Amino acid sequence: MNAQQLSERLTRVASYISSGATVADIGSDHAYLPCYLIHQGIASHVIAGEVAKGPYESALNHVNEEQLENSIIVRFANGLQAIHKEDNVDTVTIAGMGGPLISTILDQDKEILSSVSRLILQPNIHAKAIREWALLNEWRIVAEEILEEDDKIYEILVLEKGSMTLTEAELLLGPFLLQERNNVFLAKWNKEAKEWKRILEAIKSAELSKEVQIKKEEVENRLTLVKEVLNV
Repeated sequence: MNAQQLSERLTRVASYISSGATVADIGSDHAYLPCYLIHQGIASHVIAGEVAKGPYESALNHVNEEQLENSIIVRFANGLQAIHKEDNVDTVTIAGMGGPLISTILDQDKEILSSVSRLILQPNIHAKAIREWALLNEWRIVAEEILEEDDKIYEILVLEKGSMTLTEAELLLGPFLLQERNNVFLAKWNKEAKEWKRILEAIKSAELSKEVQIKKEEVENRLTLVKEVLNV
C-alpha cells in the first residue's frame, strides 16, 4: 500500500468522500489516505492527525516525500483535537480501530464536530458501538459496507447529522448491511453464531455468578437475533 495504491478498505473509505471536501483523517498512520485524496483530486485539503509520535513522524515524512505540504497538514494531537476551527473541516475519517475506540474519540470532543457534515468510520471490530453512539448523538447512518481483505472482515459506516431509529437487529448487524446480506455479511455472522454457541456450551459447566449470568443472557440475545435473520 502507498499513496497511489491504497488497500481495498481505504479505497472504499475514500469513495464516500465528496469532491472538494476538506477532510480530517484521525489516526492517519503513514498518511496514505490523505495523500491519495489529494493525488486523486478528491479532497481540497486534508488534516492528518496522529496521537503517537512514531506514526506522526511517518505521516510527516510521507507527506514531504510526496511534496504535498501545501495541501496536507500533519498534526500531533489527540483525536479530534487535530482539527482547528479555521480548518473548516466538513468530513472526518477514522479507520482501522475498534468501534468502541472510535466512539470514544468522537465523544471526547463532540463540539469540534459542529461544522462537520459527514463521518466515514471504518471499525475493525464492534461496529455496534458506533451505531449506539450515532443514536445518542443525533447522527444517522446513510450508507454501510462490509468487505473482506486479507482474510479479515471490515465494516464501513457513513454518518450524517440527523435522527434515526434502529431495531435491535439493525443496531447489531447494520440496517443497510441487513438489507443487502452479501456473502461477506453472511460469512461473518455465521462465524459469530458458531462462536456464541461454543461460549454458551462452555458456560453450562461454569458457576453462574452474576457476571456469568449477564454474559450468558447477552450472548443468548445476540444469537437469537442472528438466528431470526439468518436462519442459522
